[in-house]
Amino acid sequence: MNIIDEIEQEQIKEITDKRKVPEFGAGDTLKVHLKVVEGTRERIQVFEGLCIARSNRSLNSAFTVRKISNGEGVERVFPVYSPLIEKLEVVRRGDVRRAKLYYLRGLSGKKARITEKRMDNRSNISSKVTEETPSKVEAKEETK
Repeated sequence: MNIIDEIEQEQIKEITDKRKVPEFGAGDTLKVHLKVVEGTRERIQVFEGLCIARSNRSLNSAFTVRKISNGEGVERVFPVYSPLIEKLEVVRRGDVRRAKLYYLRGLSGKKARITEKRMDNRSNISSKVTEETPSKVEAKEETK
């Protein structure tokens, strides 16, 4: 690793110690809490939308969020490790087959919907199967 990479890794570690960066990708709905400075006042502005792209370039990583505001599509590109981002929240996970969802720019309404990724709990399924098996064995022994 060269010196620049080491410095970038230190900066990434410093930022991730201050705030958690969740795992997310294209297709996920995100809430980006952004610090906005207006004169002497500082406030938090929330930008919620669909993540349509993510580029992973260590410290220069960025993601694009798209939302529809007053019938008009609005996109913003945020650096992942920006000090202006207060918090990142993943609202829902999307089930997509593409890394970049630029095709959504031309779609609207129901055509622009993304299905939600399902999380099946495999441990419960396997435990149910093992619980049912002994009863079937007992039933077979009774019939003999």
